[in-house]
Amino acid sequence: MKIAEQFIDGDDPNTFHIKHTFDPQAALDQAAALRSAEASHMGESRLVAEVPMWLVEHWMKEAGVAHDDNAARQEVLTRKLQSGEFSKFRVWEGSY
Repeated sequence: MKIAEQFIDGDDPNTFHIKHTFDPQAALDQAAALRSAEASHMGESRLVAEVPMWLVEHWMKEAGVAHDDNAARQEVLTRKLQSGEFSKFRVWEGSY
């Protein structure tokens, strides 16, 4: 969830930057609730994680992956979610 947006003047008088500040707590709470309810199984499908879109966009920008490159996006998401750093976003703890 976005909690702040700040406009910052750039080096050139005709430019500015926008700083967005987000809070991931809502997504972390949702993932924890789904985990505790064991709601990761939907027929043959699995709900792997509950990741906010702003974080996915940040990961793609950080990795230099285009929005339309689905294979690269899947690889980045898999790597991030399997790392211990972002495991709290996981709903299903199985391997994929």
